[in-house]
Formats: sequence, C-alpha cells, structure tokens
Amino acid sequence: YTFNPSIVLQGVSHSRPNTEAISLCYANRSAAFFHLGQYETCLEDIIRAQSHGYPERLQPKMMLRKAECLVTLGRLQEASQTISDLESKLAAKPTLAASHFEVLQRNLHRLKTKVQKKENLSETFPAALTKAFKDMDLMEESEQIPSASSSVSLCTDPLKGRHLIATKDILPGELLVKEAAFVSVLNPGEMPQLHHGLESKWNTRVTNGDLHCHCCLKHTLATVPCDQCSYAKYCSQECMQQAWELYHTVECPQGGLLLTLGIFCHIALRVTLLARFEDVGKVVRKLCGEIGNKDICLPESENMLKTLNYDLGENEENGKIVETPIPGCDINGKYENNYNAVFNLLPHTENHSPEHKFLCALSVAALCRQLEAASFWALKPGLKSSKPKTAVTHVLSPELNIWGVVMLRHMLQLQCNAQAITTIQHTGSKESIITESREIRLATGIFPVVSLLNHSCRPNTSVSFTSTVATIRASQQIAKGQEILHCYGPHESRMAVAERQQKLRSQYFFECTCPACHKEPRATAGPRWAAFCCHSCRAVMQGEDVLSCGNRSCTESVSRSHLVSRLQDLQQQVGMAQKLLRSGKLEQAVQQLLGCQHAAESFLPAEHTVVGEIDDHLAQAYAALGDWEKSATHLQKSLQVVEVRHGPSSIEMGRELFKLAQIFFNGCAIPEALNTIQKAEKVLSVHCGPWSDEIEELQKMKSCLLNLLPIPVGPSG
Repeated sequence: YTFNPSIVLQGVSHSRPNTEAISLCYANRSAAFFHLGQYETCLEDIIRAQSHGYPERLQPKMMLRKAECLVTLGRLQEASQTISDLESKLAAKPTLAASHFEVLQRNLHRLKTKVQKKENLSETFPAALTKAFKDMDLMEESEQIPSASSSVSLCTDPLKGRHLIATKDILPGELLVKEAAFVSVLNPGEMPQLHHGLESKWNTRVTNGDLHCHCCLKHTLATVPCDQCSYAKYCSQECMQQAWELYHTVECPQGGLLLTLGIFCHIALRVTLLARFEDVGKVVRKLCGEIGNKDICLPESENMLKTLNYDLGENEENGKIVETPIPGCDINGKYENNYNAVFNLLPHTENHSPEHKFLCALSVAALCRQLEAASFWALKPGLKSSKPKTAVTHVLSPELNIWGVVMLRHMLQLQCNAQAITTIQHTGSKESIITESREIRLATGIFPVVSLLNHSCRPNTSVSFTSTVATIRASQQIAKGQEILHCYGPHESRMAVAERQQKLRSQYFFECTCPACHKEPRATAGPRWAAFCCHSCRAVMQGEDVLSCGNRSCTESVSRSHLVSRLQDLQQQVGMAQKLLRSGKLEQAVQQLLGCQHAAESFLPAEHTVVGEIDDHLAQAYAALGDWEKSATHLQKSLQVVEVRHGPSSIEMGRELFKLAQIFFNGCAIPEALNTIQKAEKVLSVHCGPWSDEIEELQKMKSCLLNLLPIPVGPSG
C-alpha cells in the first residue's frame, strides 16, 4: 500500500468543513494509517470523517475498518458493538452490490471469530506500551526565576548586563532552566523547487508546516486544519481552539501576508496579540516616554486596559518613579516568563542599520494597514458561524499606531533574542537500514529566561527542545559564582576566531572575549579538522596564499587555491556517493567512497571533517550490506574525527557513540556493544537528560544484550 502523505495532507487542508469532500479526505487518510499500522490514529480520523458527514452509502466500509482497529488494539467490547451495529445496518438497509456484500460478510465472520478467540484466551496480553512524555522537572525552583533552578541567580552589571551565575557547585547534566516559549511560530519550510510538466502545476511537497502542530509543534501526520485557511494545521481540536482564541482569529485572514513579510514580523504580531491577556497599560506610558509623541498617548487607550499585576521596569512610590533593580523583574525582583520580561528584552535600536530599521518599519506598516482593513469582522466574531467561538470581545486597540510601535520594538528585539527551536529529523523509512539524521530549525521562539544567558564560543551548557519547551543543562562542572553561558551559534568547534567575531559583531553587536577567543589563534595552520597536510610527509601545511610544510626538513609547498579546489572536487565526489547510497546502489557507493578515501589521504589529515564523513558513509554502506565488522571499523574512525573537533563530552560525540552502539548491537558484538552503550549513556544523559529517546533506546539494547549473556556457573556446577 502506497501512502502519499503530501496529497492526503493537502486534501484535508484545502477542503471546506462539514462537506463530503473533507469527510472523504479524512476517511482516505484513516485507510492509509490503517495500512501503516497506526490504529489509534486511524480511529481518530474515522471519528473526524463521521463528524463531517461521511456518506451513508460508504458507512459499511468505514465501520469494518473501525472494527479491525479495535480488535487489533484489544478493545474487544467496542469491537463487538461495532460489528453488531454494522450487521444491524446491513440487515435493515442493504445497499451494497451482491459481490461486495459477500466480501463484507466474510470479513465480518473473520472478525467475530477473532474476537471470540481473544476473549477465550486464558492469558491476558498486556496492552501495547505507549511512550509518555518524560522529562526531569527542576529539582528546586528558583524563587527569583520560576523557570530556573535554585542553583542559578540573576545578576546585572554595566559590562555584562543581565546574566545568570551559579549559586553553588553544579555537576554536568544538572537541569538549570526548563522554560516554555512565551511565543513560538513554526518555520514555514523551504519553498518547493519548480519543475517542468505536470509537477509544476501541482505542488505536493511536504514541509514542516504539514507535519507539525502550529500551536504546540508536536509532530503528527493526522493534522486537523483550520476551518478558515489552508495553512494552519494542528494536532488536535484542543490546540486549534486554543490557537484561535489566543491569536489565530486575527492571523487567519493575514496568512499570505505574514508568510511574505517573514517569521520575525509574524512573531512580533503574535507577541502583541498575547499581550492583550496580560494587559499593557504601563507599556503605553513607557512607549510614550521613549518616543516622545504625546499625540498617540490618548487617555482613552489607557482606560481600555486593565491594571497591571506587575510593572514594566518601573514602580510608582509616593508619586515618584522608582526604577526596579533589574529590567524585566516585578517590584519584588521576580523575573517571570511573561510579557513584562519580553518587553524588556533589549531591542538595540541604536545598533541596527538604517536599512534594517526601515524594512522592519515598512513590514509593520503594511501589516497594520491590513489589520485596520480587517477590523470590521475581527470585532464581530459571530459573523461566520463556522468559526470557533472566540474568547476575546475586541482584537485591536483603536490606536493602531501604538500597536505598530510595539510590533516594531519586538521585530528589532528578535535579531538578538530569537531562539531557534530545533529537532532531529530522520530520513529514510523504518524498514531501511540506511537512515540519516540532522538537526533542523523547526520554529522560532522567544524564551525570556533563556535570553538572560550570555554567549561563549566555549559554553558550559547544552540546550535541547521538546515541542515548545527548552531545557538547558550543565555540559560540564560549573563552580559556585561562575557565569552560566550559552552559545548563540558561533562555536569554536564550527568556526575560526575571525569568522565567529564577525558574526557576533554583525548580529549581536558585541566583541566576544570568551576564553576560546582569547586563546592564541593559529592563523597560519588552523585546526586539524579543517587543515591541509603535506603530500610527502603528512605534516600540517602552514601559511596564507602559499602553504608550506610544517616540517622544517621538508621543502613541499603549494598554493591554497589549488588545495581548496581539490577539496571541492572531493566533496562533490562524496555527494555522488551519498546519492548512490540513498538509491540502494551499495556496491557502487562503496567503490566510490573508497576512491574518495584514497584521494583524501594525499592532502588531508586523518582528523579532517571530510575524512570523517567518508568513513561515516562507508559505515552506512557496510551496515546495509550486513558487514557489521567493517561498518564498526569505519565508524570508529569517524568517531575519532568527531572527538578531535567537538570534544569527548560533546553532544556530537554522544550521537556518534549511539550509532556505534547500534552497529555493535546488530553485529552481536556483546562486550563492545555494552561498553559503547555505557559511554553513550554517560554523554547523552548530560546533554539530553535521562529520559530522552536516545537513552531509552540504549537501555532497551542493553537489556536485550544482558539477556543474551551466558549465565555464570557456580563452584558446585
């Protein structure tokens, strides 16, 4: 059975609610899930098809599928009831052709026999285990920062600004921050490539927007689309209703414009919409003070808003304005995940280029124009009966220019404060041995507490995401009084000093002075994972335009441009080998990769990243051929390259050890597998926590291997 998810997903999204078309789309999707063995999801789509008016003439087929799912899931009482209902329907009003009727009767008899056999079993089989959401909670929450551990404290000084420090000695793996995004917006994904012919007329490419809930970011194939647009999709009716009540009632008719203006403009609007539920009277006064335009500060606008439960960086005491010690905290010094904290994230208005500020202002102005034009229906949610009931009586402030100023502030904040929400994407079917995984940017969010962490090119923390929740763990031991540091992207294992400094200056407006940047840079050689080596003696080449052998007794020299050209050709050859791997031409892929390996040995050191990639691909190919020993040998070489570049305790090292454990497990190399599993668990638990998918898989492998070990015989025999 072939399941084309793009056609099914887009069919559901582009059909009108409560029509036969959408009911058939849900029914067809339920059939696909049934053949994929996802019976719970199949049942959910059957319910959705029924709720949208599935045709009476097709009901027997749907009811039979429902009964099949229930029997397979062991829900025998419900299955018996469904079978009985189907028999009654057929007896009362037979509408099927004779041949179809006979097939249906045979299937019903088979199902009834199946139910009876299961009911008569003396043993009760346990229900399939479902993986619940697991995560470690904070051991002790900070009174000052509710989303952070009591092991950290919020401080400020003129040079560092706001930052977090350790209040005690912290061990590797300790959970320091667990914070849900104040707001997150799913990245729309790459635009499909244009093709000639029929494909150019039918866009059937699946993006992240088709496979993840637009509210909670949960991965799902069984999406529930918005009734009013074909873009927004959700994992459940509850998520759809929540999104509608909080923001989608305004965003829905602006979907095309928001996609055009970009994700930062979309986030700025959503943050401003969420601010309605936290009331922003003090925001208006603060903005009026900043922009010095009294014309937009109308008394009526403040009367429309409730009294704040907290202050935005200021407090009125005896008629005087008293600044709180740290911006974003309330009058009691508490820093929470709320609009107050978001508003006080630095916009760096003076640092942005005039061109950037102009484009942001233009985007906000265009959006405000559209919102103003649409306000007539936004203020009257009852105009369209099919819309979910909104919990908001008004959407836009009459002073739309105040909304525009707030949105512009948030757009400027995002360049330095937006957080990429990432996930691991796996390619290849579950049945295929050749699968690849890569970290992708799933969404963009704002995390007020995470934004408190300063940058280091050699951070002492690691960040991971579960849906919209960010968790930050110590990646190494942190001493009491030491600053908690996060990497903004430029990391010492990925970029040279000059490149890191340039990126941090252009995006974050500061000069990095972390230990990694203070370390004396090897401008003439560079790290071994990005260097070239001498063809004659294998020493690292040094220099700028012309490279000379680092071995003084060797006179070899060559131009850098020549070696760069050779490296580009080699990478192209490796890319061709990857295509052969994906297409299942394994023997050809191995020969291509062995040729690449031979070519690399003549000018690249053994620790070069490309050399590691070649060994990794060879490990994949040999695994697919069932040669686990050769696969493990090449993967161990790849692992050495990863260790040189990223370090023995890095998340990258943990993922490579996980792969090696799988190879040893499949090859039944029990001692090697158990040893590698132990190493992988130690590294991954620090970065991902003890309840991650990888740790769970490693524990399953360990349990299976321990059962295969021979039982030791005692002295008595």
